[in-house]
Amino acid sequence: MKRKLKAGMVGGGRDAFIGGVHRMAMRLDGKIELVAGAFSSDPQKSKLSGEDLLLDPKHVYADYRTMATEESRLPAGERIDLVSIVTPNRTHVPVAKTFLEAGFNVVCDKPLAFDLQEARALRDLVKNTGKVFALTHNYTGYPMVKEARELVRSGELGEILKVVAEYPQGWLSRPIDEEGQKQASWRTDPQQAGAAGCIGDIGTHAENLGRYITGLRIDELCAEFTSFVKGRQLEDDANLLIRYKGGAKGVLCASQISIGEENDLSIRVYGTKASLEWHQEDPNELIVKYADKPRRTYRRGNEYVSDTAKRFTRFPSGHPEAFVEAFANIYVEAARAIEAEVSGRAIPRDCDYPTVEDGVEGMAFIATAVQSAKAGGTWTGMVET
Repeated sequence: MKRKLKAGMVGGGRDAFIGGVHRMAMRLDGKIELVAGAFSSDPQKSKLSGEDLLLDPKHVYADYRTMATEESRLPAGERIDLVSIVTPNRTHVPVAKTFLEAGFNVVCDKPLAFDLQEARALRDLVKNTGKVFALTHNYTGYPMVKEARELVRSGELGEILKVVAEYPQGWLSRPIDEEGQKQASWRTDPQQAGAAGCIGDIGTHAENLGRYITGLRIDELCAEFTSFVKGRQLEDDANLLIRYKGGAKGVLCASQISIGEENDLSIRVYGTKASLEWHQEDPNELIVKYADKPRRTYRRGNEYVSDTAKRFTRFPSGHPEAFVEAFANIYVEAARAIEAEVSGRAIPRDCDYPTVEDGVEGMAFIATAVQSAKAGGTWTGMVET
């Protein structure tokens, strides 16, 4: 294409965290420009947010339905090519459905939907429309996560025996949701977040990361949920044992009451020949360990990493890349697919971004974990996607 893709955004207005991250990520590589938005369910707040972003007032809308209708009436090249959805979980599917039916491609924050039934219906709609749908499981965008996947695929670790994924945070250790903290309030409200709390918010990242790196699919799991903060309706701590198809075992812990922890998503994968370890708070390094020789530390930006890791690296070694760049790797790959779709070409097969299928798998994981926890931690077969 000889122009930038035009993007709209739903949500992400004043006082929102993740909307700003999406905006930085989408513009990092110069492929996408934000031109429109319905930034809040409050029309005045949406208007003010548009002013903050210096957007043309004609393309700042009071609600997302009006935005989809008005943008679809514009000539090709003037209307948006995609919409970015950065709203609470309960609105993901209604917003995505509106824009898909109006003929737009979609980038959506995770988890995919409010529940699994919604997710399945959305998957069918994506298939029927033929539009691009990307889900921002952004941790898969890190170059050293991609290097980890390449090592597993190449057989460097041998047969995978065990996966340990952890995501501890401490920010919900106090009842800030009852004190009006916006980000906490909707994440702990089952009417907005769905059936799960920390498992839906961050546990899905841990599950998705393990699946992305290893390719393993869960067969059954045993889950224990706890709400440590008195009166909280959804769990703020979860511990899972996992049995994967093929015989590998897993442990997954997600917590938002682990005081002193910030955002330490980590994964350890153990094979018959070697193991690997990666930490999100130190994302530029990947450790590979052996039984009979010294461990290796891979660092992004070096010539010895795989071509895949190089493809998703922007700076030379020693110049750290982190959260926004990983997020941008999702957007730049989605942009490749959307450019093809808008131009009427086949979408490149090597586009590497989470899809609606990944979202459905994530919702099945949530549903299975909730079912197991409600049954007292019994082993529960993975719900069918």
